[in-house]
Amino acid sequence: MRLFSRTFPHARMLLLLVLAQLAMGSKVSAQIPITTAEDHRDGLQAFVGATLLPISGPPIESGVLLVEDGRIKAVGSVDTIPIPAEAFVHDVAGKVIMPGLVCTHSHVGGIGAADRSGPIQPGVRVFDSLNVRDSGFRRALAGGLTTLNVMPGSGHLIGGQTIYLKLRYAQGLPSTIDELMYLDDTGNPLGGLKMANGTNPQSDPPFPGTRGRSAFLVREQFIKAREYQEKINQANGDPSKMPPRDLDLESLVEAMQGRRIVHHHTHRHDDIMTVLRLSREFGFPVVLHHVSDGWQVADEIAAAGAPCSVILIDSPGGKLEARNLSMGTGGVLERAGARVAFHTDDWITDSRLFLRMAALGVRGGMSREKALEAVTLAGAEMLGLQDRIGSLEVGKDADFVVLSGDPLSVYTKIEQTWVEGEMAFHRERDADHLYAVGGFGATHDQEPYFCCFGIGLEANQ
Repeated sequence: MRLFSRTFPHARMLLLLVLAQLAMGSKVSAQIPITTAEDHRDGLQAFVGATLLPISGPPIESGVLLVEDGRIKAVGSVDTIPIPAEAFVHDVAGKVIMPGLVCTHSHVGGIGAADRSGPIQPGVRVFDSLNVRDSGFRRALAGGLTTLNVMPGSGHLIGGQTIYLKLRYAQGLPSTIDELMYLDDTGNPLGGLKMANGTNPQSDPPFPGTRGRSAFLVREQFIKAREYQEKINQANGDPSKMPPRDLDLESLVEAMQGRRIVHHHTHRHDDIMTVLRLSREFGFPVVLHHVSDGWQVADEIAAAGAPCSVILIDSPGGKLEARNLSMGTGGVLERAGARVAFHTDDWITDSRLFLRMAALGVRGGMSREKALEAVTLAGAEMLGLQDRIGSLEVGKDADFVVLSGDPLSVYTKIEQTWVEGEMAFHRERDADHLYAVGGFGATHDQEPYFCCFGIGLEANQ
C-alpha cells in the first residue's frame, strides 16, 4: 500500500473515496434497474395495485392512479378504473400512495430577505436570496415533500415576502429558482408575507424592545399602507395625482386586500392574541405559525377562523417562549375546530423526517384523518393552492409519494416522489439514496459530482 500511495497518490485518494462510499452502504457506480417511464412522461401512466390515500376521501385498497401530462386523470379501485392499453403500467402492489407532502414553513435554499437596517421590510423578496442548488431541496424530495413555502427568517416584525415552490427536480438541477415557482394567472410568483412577534424581533433600536412597541410599529405601518391605498383610489388613474410608488406599502396593501397571506411566527398565548387582534383590525388573512401555546387559546383561534401551522419536535429546548410546546397542540386545536397543518421549519426539523410529524400528531391526540391532512391538504389550503395540490383528485397536479408501508409507521420508507407526473426521487437511485440517508457528498450543491482535491466521482453513472 505504501508503494501504491507513493507511485499513484491520486489513485490512492480515489480508492479511499470508493472504500468510504462502500462502507456507508451506498453504491459508487452500480446502477439498479428502475422503471421510470422516462420515455412516457408526456403520455398516460398507470400506477396499479397500491393502497391509495386520496386524503379527500377514504383509502382505496388495490387502487389505480392514472396520470397524464402532469395531471391526475383518474383515481379509484382496480374494479372501477379500466387501464387503457396505451398506458405505461407501474406495478406498485403492496405499496402506499398518498399526495405529495406540503411544508408551509421551510428555510431550505438559504435564509434571506430583510437585513438589520430596520424591523419592517415587507417589500423584500426571499426568492432573490435562494440557491436553487442547495442540497436542502433534494433532502425535501427524499422526505416526500413536493411543495414548500420558503420563508425569510423571524428576526423582523415583517421580514419580507415568502415564495411558494414546486420541487421540479425530475430533470436534474433547475438552472434558476424561477423554474420552481408557483405563478399566478398573470405570471407573477405566488407567495405570502412573513411576520413575527415575541422575542425574535426584539433587539436594539431601530428594532423594538417590548411586545407593546412591536405591535405599535406594525399597526403604524398598516395605517400608512391604508392611507397609501386611499390616495391611489382618489387618483382614479390620474398619474399626476398618484403617490410615489412604495414597494413596502404595496405588499401590505396586498395583504389587506387578501391577495397575500400573512404567515405569522408566534409562540406565546398573548402574542397569538395580538396577531388575531391585528388581523381583525386590518383585515389581512393570517396563518399562525408554531403556536407553542396554541392549546391554551384554542377556542379563540378557532373563533377567529385562523388556521395554524404547527411544529412538533421531539427534542424541544433553546427558546424560553416555546417552553409550553406540547405534542397535544394539534389535537386540542382539531377538537376546537381550528384547521391544522404541520411544518418543518427546516433545519429545526429535517425535511426527510417530515412525515413523522403526522405520527407525532396522532400520538398527541389528533385523529389519523386530520393528521394526514395536516401534511397535505391542510397545508395546501394555507397557501391557497388547494385547487392544485394536497389530495389525489382528478385534474390536480400529479404530485404524489410512493411509500413502503403505512405513512404513520416509523418503519416506513419513502421510496419515490413524483412531481407533476415525473419521478423526482427514487430511493434506489444512487444519488437519491445519498440524499435520503446522508453521508459524504450529501451536502454538495454541484451534482452529479462529489469532488475532493480535483477527483470527481460520478454520482449517477
